[in-house]
Amino acid sequence: MFESIFDTISADATFTVEKLLLALGVALALGFLISVVYMKTHKTKTPSKSFALTLVVLPVIITVIILLVGNSVARAFSLAGAFSIIRFRSAPGDPKDITYVLFSMAVGLSCGMGYMLYGAIVAVFLCVVMVVLELTKFGQSKRTQKLLKITVPENLNYQGAFDGILQQYTDSFALTKVKTANLGSLYELQYKITSKDSMNEKSFIDDLRCRNGNLNITLVLDAQQSEF
Repeated sequence: MFESIFDTISADATFTVEKLLLALGVALALGFLISVVYMKTHKTKTPSKSFALTLVVLPVIITVIILLVGNSVARAFSLAGAFSIIRFRSAPGDPKDITYVLFSMAVGLSCGMGYMLYGAIVAVFLCVVMVVLELTKFGQSKRTQKLLKITVPENLNYQGAFDGILQQYTDSFALTKVKTANLGSLYELQYKITSKDSMNEKSFIDDLRCRNGNLNITLVLDAQQSEF
């Protein structure tokens, strides 16, 4: 059932144009499917266009590499040396994005070895899994952490100054950063808080304003972990 469409994959193997185009076409179609699922399950409404395009062509590239290498160790080392020249300079990706990259590479490996049906079944199965996990909000905390920034004058002893208000409106809080502003005449306090379900944000901010002299207060509702 899962036989390869290629009779053999070796250094001297020859492939017909029809089988080559079939492998590339299936890899492209599965890459497109993976990219669509990525865009639909992305945590923001504006997923990365470049990453979505990469997911489309990555299985095709992997397929071409596998067909070129075959069972030749010499070719494998030559390609490894060639790719080592390329330096990828990018910010660390989200773990979910890395999963999609590995997903696309696995599909490309399957198509490159000729196991089209195997690659298609795996791709469809994992796409369904990713959609179900996204719809069920699997692993997502019911109470999201928020980022709170409070500006205070330099003559205010900020240590413990807001603990009473924070205990009233939050389940947990932690002071994570303190920095000076406006040539040292102001301090900016940064808290990581987990708000209570019944928290009224306007009342919360109003109480803080009464304590900090009506200076700037920022509450980031959907803060990313990297912001803390």
